[in-house]
Amino acid sequence: MAQITNAAFAPDPFAGDGLLEAPDHQDPLRQAQDMMYDAWEADTKRERIALARQALKISDLCADAYLLLAEEEAKDIIQARKYYEQAVDAGRQALGDALFEDAEGDFWLVLETRPFMRAKAALAQTLWDLGERQEAAEHVKHMLQLNPGDNQGMRTILKSWLFTLNDFAGVEELLVEYEEDSLAEWCYSKAFLMFRQSGAKSSGAIRVLKHAVETNHFVPDLLLGTKRMPKSLPPHYSIGSKEEAIIYVDQNRENWSATKGALQWLAENR
Repeated sequence: MAQITNAAFAPDPFAGDGLLEAPDHQDPLRQAQDMMYDAWEADTKRERIALARQALKISDLCADAYLLLAEEEAKDIIQARKYYEQAVDAGRQALGDALFEDAEGDFWLVLETRPFMRAKAALAQTLWDLGERQEAAEHVKHMLQLNPGDNQGMRTILKSWLFTLNDFAGVEELLVEYEEDSLAEWCYSKAFLMFRQSGAKSSGAIRVLKHAVETNHFVPDLLLGTKRMPKSLPPHYSIGSKEEAIIYVDQNRENWSATKGALQWLAENR
């Protein structure tokens, strides 16, 4: 496992004193990546797409160029998926197989891995939206294996997906791996899991729910619809705040609503 402690000073895995020797493709890839910085700052969609295309002419291993095309040029979700798949493949080839083994556990801290990880996240979401849900979840599981620190916040997305897939063992494993008892996301998820596993009469589930309500009392009203959700999500939140509740409910209300008796149980035991 790579011993990397600070992303800002992470060794270049393609430099001679980094994790790996420099592959032949790295200089063109660096040039292509530099062009992508220009693309992101360009004023118009046409300019951004043109720069992404130029970046791919320099190096077809530039994952961020495919990402931009998926977001800016794709005419539908099918075309976007193709670009995201190309981005993931390009990112993997650019990094090389050895890095996936050497940097596992600290993957995000190697700066060159980030286009690949961005591509994985985008592809996973697209697959989920297309109904290929098990494959989507597997992508996120792989991301967390590579980067348990989860700088991208994928664990909350995966937890919601696993509920939808009725993978309660997977949810429980995730809740144990990332134990965060002060967060509404984790406290309400524990209560919901116990309800799904043990039913409405479970004293343990009710006890966990009451603790969740103590952690954030805004969640029940938003889940039950007695308070309206805003049209847009807040950019940030603090623990116990309404903003935290909004983010939790936005991601989890579908599972609560689809589970018979869950909202009634919440209303009776809040």
